[in-house]
Amino acid sequence: MLTLKDLKLAKMAALKEHDENKGNVLGVLISAYQLAEIEKRAKGGEMEDADVLRILNHTLKELTDEKTMYEEGKKEEEVNNCQKQIDLVKSYLPTLMSEEEIRKVIEGLSDKSIKNVMVTFKKDYNGKADMALVNKIAREYQGK
Repeated sequence: MLTLKDLKLAKMAALKEHDENKGNVLGVLISAYQLAEIEKRAKGGEMEDADVLRILNHTLKELTDEKTMYEEGKKEEEVNNCQKQIDLVKSYLPTLMSEEEIRKVIEGLSDKSIKNVMVTFKKDYNGKADMALVNKIAREYQGK
């Protein structure tokens, strides 16, 4: 699991390299991590992999939206900066399950209804599988 310490060390390295772009996105991740950690502790819990994945995916979505806006405004330098930040965030994400791996899990389920498949993947494979792809594959198993 990615920890706050890992992020802080990466930010320190970025600052030493004078990479402001990398430092900025790491700062955003650190802030989001600390906020999530405070919220978890207030509820008596601890940070889990799913929480870290949620932070990374949320940041990735924001950066992708930001990049799209810069592309529409034809601001190439900002587009390049956003792409570098996106690449950095993606480097912290686990590799998503392949279509074949998703099919194996679905085939191993006794109840292949879309509801059961989606619940199983959200519970056991949260952040490890593209849920749109899971839904698409699950639909193929309906009526079999």
